[in-house]
Amino acid sequence: MPLSLHEISIALMIPKLRMLSTLLEKAVAHAEAERVDPATLVEARLAPDMYPLSGQIQAASDAAKSCAARLAGQTPPSFPDTEKTFPELQERIAKTIAYIESVGPAQIDGREDATVTIPSRNGDRTFTGRAYVLNMALPNFFFHVTTAYDLLRQAGVQIGKRDYLAVS
Repeated sequence: MPLSLHEISIALMIPKLRMLSTLLEKAVAHAEAERVDPATLVEARLAPDMYPLSGQIQAASDAAKSCAARLAGQTPPSFPDTEKTFPELQERIAKTIAYIESVGPAQIDGREDATVTIPSRNGDRTFTGRAYVLNMALPNFFFHVTTAYDLLRQAGVQIGKRDYLAVS
């Protein structure tokens, strides 16, 4: 049986959002153990023109909730990008998981060829559901998830590939 659109999108994003939550817990423990101001981790950047950790979490959240909504033919919920602390980022992740879990397979599967339009600075972009997931939603989501991981790793948080893959 082929993989469904829900399986290659929402079902893939939920564990990675949970993994991000676990990484944030490890970042808090690192900050406490090393007597580092947690704000320095939340505001850490890989380059001046890139989002800080908070922005990476917000962008991963936006990618996940937008994917679920667009595939289901809905408008993505708006979450203001105001998180400045680890508890606020954890709440953002939890809200994102709750929303995308509410969009079930029946709302997405079978929409592989449905039109998905996303706004862009250069005009709207149109995809099929399948092309949107494979060429836009997943690459964007994983870019921000990976960048968040990289920021924490660079800051000295003791995490590795097993943490990213969420295997024991």
